[in-house]
Amino acid sequence: MSIHKMISLHPEVAGNLNEDLATAVRHAMFCAAMCTSCADACAAEDMDMRQCIRSCLDCADICAATAKVATRRTGENIAVLRAMLETCTRTCELCAEECARHEHEHCRLCADMCRECAEDCRKALTSVG
Repeated sequence: MSIHKMISLHPEVAGNLNEDLATAVRHAMFCAAMCTSCADACAAEDMDMRQCIRSCLDCADICAATAKVATRRTGENIAVLRAMLETCTRTCELCAEECARHEHEHCRLCADMCRECAEDCRKALTSVG
């Protein structure tokens, strides 16, 4: 199953799928899950990982909200969509920076996903309104 296909089946999309936006939705969903998992792994580490946990959980929530807003095709709210994509981009960048401070493999994977999501959101920004 593909979120790209699901969005493309919306009556208001009618064969005019914004591929960049659909990719940003897909990766924001993945990033939300990766950040949640990283935060959980950080909680199990022996060292103080409070800031990393906070960054990951904030990023997970913002990615999830961005994916929800960007998935909606009925009507239009370009200003909100752009604000969400901008916020998601910045939050992913900050989370990647925080995770990159740690040598844990889960932090490395999370940082990679956050960078990818930030890039996809930046690209999607150029394709909306």
